[in-house]
Amino acid sequence: MEFPETSSPLLLSGPSGNLQAMLELPALLTDSTPIALICHPHPPDGGSMTNKVVSTLAKAFVESGFCALRFNFRGVGQSEGHYDGGPGELEDALAVASWIKQQRPSAPLALAGFSFGAWVALLAAPSVSPRLMVSIAPPVGFRDFSNMPSPACPWLAVQGLADEIVPADEVLAWLQARKPAPEIIAMPDTSHFFHGKLPPLREHVSVFLQAHPLT
Repeated sequence: MEFPETSSPLLLSGPSGNLQAMLELPALLTDSTPIALICHPHPPDGGSMTNKVVSTLAKAFVESGFCALRFNFRGVGQSEGHYDGGPGELEDALAVASWIKQQRPSAPLALAGFSFGAWVALLAAPSVSPRLMVSIAPPVGFRDFSNMPSPACPWLAVQGLADEIVPADEVLAWLQARKPAPEIIAMPDTSHFFHGKLPPLREHVSVFLQAHPLT
C-alpha cells in the first residue's frame, strides 16, 4: 500500500496477515514529515488502537507536526493472526516500521506505546533506531525489562502515581536506573488508564515534542 496523502484507515501486510491501522496527518505534509508509530495496550485485556491513551498520544503527535500511525496487533480488530504474548507483537511493530521506512525513507521516526505497547515499542527500538521515544506506564513487573537497553534518543516516560495495575514505585525505580535516564514525569492522583487526566498527559507529550523538534 502506498503512503496516503490524507488521513486514512489502512490494511498493512504483517507477519501473520493484514494489520489494521489508522494514519493521521498534520496540516503540513512533506516526504520528510516525522512519523510516530504508536503501540497499544495488552490485547487480551481489550487493548486496541482506539484506546483513549493511544488516541491522546496520536493527537499530541499530530498537533506537533507529526504523522501518527496507530495499528492493531495481530488478532485485534481487523488484524489477522492470534495473540502471541509479545514476540509476535514485536514482529508486527517491526513490520509496520519497515513499511514506514520504505514509504518515507527521509522521514524521522518516533516510537511510542502505552502499557504493553510501551514494552513492545522499547523492544523494537534497537532494530528501528527511533529519533524519539515516548513510554506511557511501561509494565515493569509484568513483563521482562531486565535486559532492556535504553533507546539511543530523547526519551519521555510518564507514570501515574495512583496506578492500580502497574506498580508505580517499580516503574520509577527502573526508569531512574536507566543510563541514560529518560525524562520522567510522575503524575499524582493518576490511574493506569489516566481517567480524567488525558489533557495534562497530552500537554506533557506535546511539551516534550516541542523541546525535541525533528523538522
